[in-house]
Amino acid sequence: MATTRTATTNWAGPLMGGSGTVALDSSGVGSFDVTWASRAEDPNGRTSPEELIAAAHSSCFSMALSHGLAGAGTPPETVQTQADVTFQPGEGITGIVLRVKARVPGLSAEDFQAAAENAKANCPVSKALAGAPISLEAELLA
Repeated sequence: MATTRTATTNWAGPLMGGSGTVALDSSGVGSFDVTWASRAEDPNGRTSPEELIAAAHSSCFSMALSHGLAGAGTPPETVQTQADVTFQPGEGITGIVLRVKARVPGLSAEDFQAAAENAKANCPVSKALAGAPISLEAELLA
């Protein structure tokens, strides 16, 4: 069954001097302030579209990797994924780097790398973001 998730942004003022609030409507877990400065300069306690994309990508990738590993008979003990989304004013999102560290008993480094590459290629958020270059750094923890 398909699911739909909703977020709403209320923005006031021009791009450079305005500000907004992003509400995570479906979950109700919070509202977050957003400004141009938080996007193109320092966050200063506010979020940006790129940070929200990074959150979506890191969680989706972790789920996809965990699912793939378990399906292959090597469920992970832990998976930690960091997503770095780079925004260049005037160009847009210029790249995404996924950095994953996982503890997977009984799995070789080569098989872990292959599973991570498969998760990168097939997680729904990676597919949605296919217009941006996505790179992967995968580390199997002992």
